[in-house]
Amino acid sequence: MGQTITEKILARHCGKESVRPGELINARLDLIMCHDVTTTPAIDMLREHGINNVFDPDKIVIMPDHFVPNKDIQSAEMVRKIRLWAREMGIEAFYELGNHGVCHALLPEQGHVLPGMTIVGADSHTCTHGALGAFSTGIGSTDLAASLATGELWFRVPESLLFILRGKTAKHVYAKDIILEIIRRVGVDGARYKAMEFRGEAIDALSVEGRMTIANMAIEAGAKSGIMAPDQKTVDYVRDRTDADFEIVKSDEDARYEAVIEMDVSGLEPMVAFPHLPDNGRAVSSLSEKIPVDQVYIGSCTNGRIEDLRVAAGILNGRRVAKGTRCIVVPATTEIWKQANREGLLDSFMEAGATVSTPTCGACLGGHMGILANGERCISTTNRNFVGRMGHPGSEVYLASPATAAASAVTGYISDPRKMEG
Repeated sequence: MGQTITEKILARHCGKESVRPGELINARLDLIMCHDVTTTPAIDMLREHGINNVFDPDKIVIMPDHFVPNKDIQSAEMVRKIRLWAREMGIEAFYELGNHGVCHALLPEQGHVLPGMTIVGADSHTCTHGALGAFSTGIGSTDLAASLATGELWFRVPESLLFILRGKTAKHVYAKDIILEIIRRVGVDGARYKAMEFRGEAIDALSVEGRMTIANMAIEAGAKSGIMAPDQKTVDYVRDRTDADFEIVKSDEDARYEAVIEMDVSGLEPMVAFPHLPDNGRAVSSLSEKIPVDQVYIGSCTNGRIEDLRVAAGILNGRRVAKGTRCIVVPATTEIWKQANREGLLDSFMEAGATVSTPTCGACLGGHMGILANGERCISTTNRNFVGRMGHPGSEVYLASPATAAASAVTGYISDPRKMEG
């Protein structure tokens, strides 16, 4: 019996010819990602146990991103602690303010992610990097401490679910709409501790950035990871960023899956996930009444990449943000910010009446840079819309693509981007 891509990667990293779902293994780690919120507890644990070294400083990447620029004394102290610890450990890959970004956008952009890798990060959306053919998953601070000390971590080999996506998307239907529809179908726990593997001509047609959007939200279906087999687009993306060696891993034709889910995206419409769960998705055309929005948020590790900003700017260009609605645009990394500036996208945003931030997780997690007040409503390109996710528990968050978010900024209510040119 053949193996899935996930099983193959894990087998190669635990010294076995093969592994099976449900098996407990100890796997060697190729890359560990740390950010500001979850790393300080891990540092404290290491100190408490007298561990004053990391297993390999060259396999650790640190990027403060959740509360940068520091929003208060507490966050400033937190980042300072990580900064000093990184220097002490000899960790060179520390992305300081001005050369920074949201971790799941920055890591692949800077060439740290390679196909076939095992990657962990103390953040649930670490599953993003499966878009490049790596096994990548989120962990907590305790597992982070163990990983930093040993370079290994235990896993239960996940069962795999295969999603075969056929057809061609219509205009103004994007990767975000695809993953919102998948989550609507399977539910927020429908892939609990599973590896969600995506393939098909609809995946082939996506850019690597679009694939990252889909892998990023695998965790919103409860998945352990999301993954896609590398193709030439993947290889070109990686080679543009690094000359490091890597090995392409793909599933065997006779690999066994717990379930195979097929979906034709040809008839898919722009989607909106209503509060307070990502699986509460509806086609925007099904809305029977106008739903006004106080805030529009375009950014995050899900949809803050350059192609996302191009889509949003294409709709906002020559238009104005509706009176009574505020629009916040957050490029995901410094390089994306600079590219958007070179292309005139930032001018388009600001001339439309939006505000543009430096890269940060910011309001996505209710951190800063756009917190919602009681009773306020936001349509956002982020990945979660739980109660209180972006601020007051009495606020509401609706998830959508950059196109739908930008169209809503223009009208002041949740709107169908297909009704606008651009």
